[in-house]
Amino acid sequence: MAKQKTKNKKNGATENVNVGAILLKKWWITALVIIFILGGIILLYIFLPAVANKSESRQLIKIPANATTEMVRDSLAKYYGDKYAEKVVLVSKLRNTDYSRRHGAYMVDSGLSPLKTERLLSSGAQHPVVLVINNARGVDILSQKLSKNLDFTADSLIAQLREPEILAPYDLNSDQALALFIDDSYQVYWNASPKTVVEKIGANYKKIWNQERLNKAKALGLTPAEVITLASIVDEETNKADEKPMVARLYLNRIKKGMKLQADPTVKFALGDFSLKRIRGEHLKVDSPYNTYQVAGLPPGPIRTVTVNDIDAVLNSPAHDYIYMCAKDDFSGYHNFAKDYNTHMQNARKYQKALNRRGIV
Repeated sequence: MAKQKTKNKKNGATENVNVGAILLKKWWITALVIIFILGGIILLYIFLPAVANKSESRQLIKIPANATTEMVRDSLAKYYGDKYAEKVVLVSKLRNTDYSRRHGAYMVDSGLSPLKTERLLSSGAQHPVVLVINNARGVDILSQKLSKNLDFTADSLIAQLREPEILAPYDLNSDQALALFIDDSYQVYWNASPKTVVEKIGANYKKIWNQERLNKAKALGLTPAEVITLASIVDEETNKADEKPMVARLYLNRIKKGMKLQADPTVKFALGDFSLKRIRGEHLKVDSPYNTYQVAGLPPGPIRTVTVNDIDAVLNSPAHDYIYMCAKDDFSGYHNFAKDYNTHMQNARKYQKALNRRGIV
């Protein structure tokens, strides 16, 4: 009987242990489920806004060199508000993103979640910036315009264009640097260096100056830079595309005869005032290598950027004997051409009288 009781006690103890283990296991399962649910709620609270919120517009976000997360947050908040920006920052912190290594410009499209925006900004996949070069009168003006769209100063680009080794591949000197920048649209990255931009634009310059154009320039006795310099004067003289080849050949005739160009646009450039509507005697006295009333031949470099069509207007200018021209008195924008001085003076007096009648000083 004693042995049976002992055995029953042992069985009871074993059953109690088994029941306790089952209860403990169920408790742990319940605790894990609760933890899982709470974790899911927390994750949902954190990540749902990061997935559900959407950017409301398409914006180019610029991340400067050595940027901090706070700087990126401010850039985003400017366009999308603080809440959206903070969600992006939260994702970046969870992903341990280092924005100091993401210098560049990134296009955030409309409808992107904070999660996708953060992935875009941390990817390094930049969006190119389009540089439009059009009718820039001088390197300083051009550099100011380009620097507004890129992450460098105008002075840094100007400094590059004064370096002989930068311009040497294009057979240009610092006075001719503007010739490199043919009117066109160019794609570069916002964080591109001045040297990179020059090389990008220089590649187009070399493409334009193919062997056919080089041969035509040589036949005229001009270098590519000189062709562009003449084209820049022609482009300032007339905005009539059909007249540009005529004007170009007139100046070539004057160069051939050893005559001064006496081009009014070069005087305006020398004075730094293209608003002048009437060039007077005092204007012609300006002391400048660009004043073609005082200096023989072409000026040191272009007075503005030109198009490929302007270049071709010089290269393909038709032969004629005109050496004088004067704006027509009907203000049509066209010119009267003359082979002799007396005829030219008759045309000039007509134009001067028309200016007087209109009160143009």
